[in-house]
Amino acid sequence: MRRKIYDFVVLIEQAPDGMFIAKAPDLQGCYTQGKTIPQVLERIKEAILVCVEAEDFESPKTKFIGLQKVEVTV
Repeated sequence: MRRKIYDFVVLIEQAPDGMFIAKAPDLQGCYTQGKTIPQVLERIKEAILVCVEAEDFESPKTKFIGLQKVEVTV
């Protein structure tokens, strides 16, 4: 059987306690955490595999363009 290769956008944030949180927005509920960036990247790959295998997965319809931090004064 031929294997398919998918690219996923992964967002990484750092919590106040120093832990890194990684999320794959194209897969609902697909997130994990780790103490280091290499650790959280390895864990999110595992989480993505679980999410893709668990649901009737379709390739994302959107194309990642970029990320921009926006400051708003309230």
